[in-house]
Amino acid sequence: MTAGTNVFPVLRWVGLLWTAVWLPIYIRVWGWANLLHLCDIAVILGCAGLWWGSSMLISSQAVSSLAAGIFWSVDVGWRLATGRFLVGGTEYMWDARVPLWARLLSSFHIGLPLALLWAMRKIGYDRRALALQAAIAAGLFVVSRFLPSGFNMNYVYQDPLFHRSWGPAPVHLAVIFVGVVALVYWPTHLLLSWMFPMTGAAK
Repeated sequence: MTAGTNVFPVLRWVGLLWTAVWLPIYIRVWGWANLLHLCDIAVILGCAGLWWGSSMLISSQAVSSLAAGIFWSVDVGWRLATGRFLVGGTEYMWDARVPLWARLLSSFHIGLPLALLWAMRKIGYDRRALALQAAIAAGLFVVSRFLPSGFNMNYVYQDPLFHRSWGPAPVHLAVIFVGVVALVYWPTHLLLSWMFPMTGAAK
């Protein structure tokens, strides 16, 4: 469902400006391949959803980014407080080879979920978001597998908890996919379904 391009008269421009600044810097600093990260795709699709007033895009990227934003924030906060990483995955924030201002652009992990939650208060939550985000993740997992194993993009070579492979590529990808849907997307979908009214075909 599309609520209309004028449903977020200010936020849509904030999203556009952020994308215009963030995208070229990220590509220059981290390279094109980095855009295959689920978190980075969430920025692009989430800002597109704000621009078009699309409840489906906004909702799907909320399913993707809410838990990721929490884990990212907790890990960064834990590192600042204790000097150690609690979860991992934010080590790049302390990579002195990358300018601090470029690293700080990763604060979208905090800002994007908040913006999407605010948007859903206005236009509701589209239940089709779970299926859409699962399809996006499946596609990204397959594509990410073609990158060198050193990237471990989206954990398609080693999982984030046990740091191991679960077998041949099809088996490992299936484990990662089922894990992210069952442990992250599905609970987030249930939470958002409870928090916000349904929209469009999701009613």
